[in-house]
Amino acid sequence: MTDALAPVEEALAESAARRGRGGSTLRYVAGKLGGALASLFLVVVLGFLLFRVIPGDPVLSMTRGRPVTADQQAELRARLGVDRPLLQQFLDYLGRLARGDLGTSYVYSRPVGELIAERLGPTLLLVGTSTIIAVILGLWLGIKGAWRRGSRFDRVSTGVSLTLWSMPTFWLGLLLMIATGNLFPSGGIRYPDTPPDFLSQALDTAHHMVLPCLTFVAVIYAQYLLVMRSSLLEEMNADYLTTARAKGLRDDLVRRRHAVPNALLPTVTLVFLHLGLVVSGAITVETVFSWPGLGLLTYEALQGPDLPLLQGIFIVLTGSVVAMNVIADLLYRVLDPRVRAA
Repeated sequence: MTDALAPVEEALAESAARRGRGGSTLRYVAGKLGGALASLFLVVVLGFLLFRVIPGDPVLSMTRGRPVTADQQAELRARLGVDRPLLQQFLDYLGRLARGDLGTSYVYSRPVGELIAERLGPTLLLVGTSTIIAVILGLWLGIKGAWRRGSRFDRVSTGVSLTLWSMPTFWLGLLLMIATGNLFPSGGIRYPDTPPDFLSQALDTAHHMVLPCLTFVAVIYAQYLLVMRSSLLEEMNADYLTTARAKGLRDDLVRRRHAVPNALLPTVTLVFLHLGLVVSGAITVETVFSWPGLGLLTYEALQGPDLPLLQGIFIVLTGSVVAMNVIADLLYRVLDPRVRAA
C-alpha cells in the first residue's frame, strides 16, 4: 500500500515545490517593483528640492538685457509660479506629474515633454552606439587580458584603458579635434546642405558621429574591461575548469564554453546600468561637439536655470536607470541559479 502511494506523494511534493517557486518569483518581482516605485518617488522629491537650490534667478535670466520694470518681473514670477511657497509649488508639481505633464520650459516656452522627445533620438544614436562599442571592446580586451594574465598584451591594454578612463572627457574631445584637424566635423549632427535622401543623411550623420563617439568609447570602455578581467580571474582556478581540461577540452573551448559565461554574470548589472545612463547623454561630449541631444539640452537648461526642463530631464534619466536596474535584477535571477535558490 505504501509503495502504491509513493508516486502520488512524489507528485504532490513536486507540485508543492513548483507552487513555492512560483510564489517566491512573484514575491521577488513584486519586491523589486515596489522598491523601484519608492526610488522614483524619492527621486521626484530630491529632484524638486535639488534644482530649487541652484544659484540664479530664472526671471532675471529671462529678462536680462531687456527694459523690464520690477512690476513686470513680479508678474512674470507669478505667471511662472516661482513666487508661491515651496510646499505649494511641490504639490502643484506632483499634480501635473500625475497627469503626465512635465511642465513648460521657461526658456523655450514649450512643453518639456516635446523638448525631451526631440533631443532623445540624437542621444540614443550617439551614446547608444558608443555604449555598444565600448561593451564589446571592453569585454573582449578583458577576456584576452585575464586569460593571458601578466603578459605584455594584458599590461598594455589595462594601462591604456586606465589612462583614458582618467582623462577628463571634454579635454580628450578637444585633443581629438586638434589631432584630426579638418578630417572630421567638430560640431553638429549633419550639414544643412546635405541632400535629403536617406543614404546621404545617414552618411553625413555617421561622419559627424566619429569624434564624439570615439571620445565616449575611449573614456568608458575601461569599466567593462576591468570588471570582466576581474571576474574571469576569479574563475580561472575553479574546479569545474579543471574538470573540463581533464576531459580533454581545448583551452579555447574551456574559456568560451565554461569560464566566460560564468564570468559574464557580474557584468550584467554594470551593462544595464549604463544602458539606463544612455538616456542622460554625455553632457560634456555633447556640449564640446554641439551634438543636439539631452546632454546639450541639460547644459542649456542649467544656464537659466530652466527648472521645469531640468526636472523633466532628471526624471527621465533616473527613471531609465531605475528601470534598467530592475531588468538587470530580474535577468540576474534567470541567469544565476544561486539567486533563484535564495
